[in-house]
Amino acid sequence: MKSPKHILPTEELTLVKKARAGDDRAFTLLVKQYENLVYSFAFKVCRDKEKAEETWQDTFVNVYRKLHQFDGKSKFTTWLYIIVANNCRMKRRRTKLAIASMHIDELHIAHDHDESDGTDDTPQTIPAWRNTPLDKMMDAELKSKLDTAIQKLPYDYRVVFMLRDVEGQSAEETGKILKLTVPAVKSRLRRARVFLREQLNEYMAA
Repeated sequence: MKSPKHILPTEELTLVKKARAGDDRAFTLLVKQYENLVYSFAFKVCRDKEKAEETWQDTFVNVYRKLHQFDGKSKFTTWLYIIVANNCRMKRRRTKLAIASMHIDELHIAHDHDESDGTDDTPQTIPAWRNTPLDKMMDAELKSKLDTAIQKLPYDYRVVFMLRDVEGQSAEETGKILKLTVPAVKSRLRRARVFLREQLNEYMAA
């Protein structure tokens, strides 16, 4: 299936305006443009195919109903991430996995007062996942162990990790999406990275 052509910001805003006015074709084009992004992010956060599919459907229902609330002051994708994150949060249940997920609020991190995450000149204590040798050794076994480790992350840390280190969103954009301060985003990201590295210690030490 051929991927839809990327919509330029001005064209995107035009589509949004047309969809608001009741143009079903314009809304369909918006769905086609962002359906993969929505499903992919939903699956990464929910870690469940069925929940991701439900979130995909719920998200575009929300978009259709609330399109008039999008004011164009932020990126359309930022607004989408907000809706997906909220839908995933609402679908959380106290499953065995949720009960088993580890608490990392008390995790000790050296120099935790240093909130740098590589966006300034301060040395980064915990480097971004994508900047480590991990991407060069991502075999099937490691992928499985990484997925298991990510599932153990409490939701609030998992969603920050996904937005920052997987989706590539900035700390500022992540803060907007999750309604967090930038320092809070950086703190949660650091703790998530440390937790995942401890879970995969034997691989990271290789």
